[in-house]
Amino acid sequence: MRRDHPEAAVLYSEPALPAPAADVIAVLDPLLSDARRARIEAVVTRRLQSVVPVLLGVDDPHNVAAVLRSADVFGAQEVHLVEGAEPFMASQRVTQGSDRWLSLVRHPSAEACIADLRARDYRVYVATMDGETTPEQLAELARVAIFFGNERDGLPQAVMEQADGRYTIPMAGFAQSLNVSVAAAITLFAATRGRDGDLSDAQRKELRARFMMNSVERAEEVVRAQLGRRCP
Repeated sequence: MRRDHPEAAVLYSEPALPAPAADVIAVLDPLLSDARRARIEAVVTRRLQSVVPVLLGVDDPHNVAAVLRSADVFGAQEVHLVEGAEPFMASQRVTQGSDRWLSLVRHPSAEACIADLRARDYRVYVATMDGETTPEQLAELARVAIFFGNERDGLPQAVMEQADGRYTIPMAGFAQSLNVSVAAAITLFAATRGRDGDLSDAQRKELRARFMMNSVERAEEVVRAQLGRRCP
């Protein structure tokens, strides 16, 4: 998909909550249906911070959107974006709003991204044809960040050299490569298998508040109005 396609839109980071998470929840919880409240709780409970997909130089808005959608489906809360000369764009039709439920973390360079991930005890993995690890074995790592690169050129050599490990998606046909969005879906499915939700109580509260903000019409206005009335 071309970046100038009508469906392509720039990805923006989530706005800050208009009030502390506990206050947002107190205001918005009564406005949710029982079904919506249960759905939010089910998703929050299963969210993971132990598996992090990283996009570097992925230009096609369709592929960006597909990776975001897979991250949401398989429970990875954070998606890290290594910024380039052009902003990341995603197909709104393909994301189906999944980007609204994710935490997008931006980095000015691959080096900065890797340094940040290592500081948080993540092991960095990349896909290669001769990797020593299978996607299923990624699920055995306590914390793993998986880089996905440009559709044409793959990942820069510097990133390959800094990676802690390489994995391979087994292929039995004549084709020896996969579209990045397909590779990401297969990888995230395997890497998240058997993991329980691992957010802290504070992180879950913050996420619960954000999900409620996305579920109530004119939520920010409602929160500010209600909290303003409580002030003496």
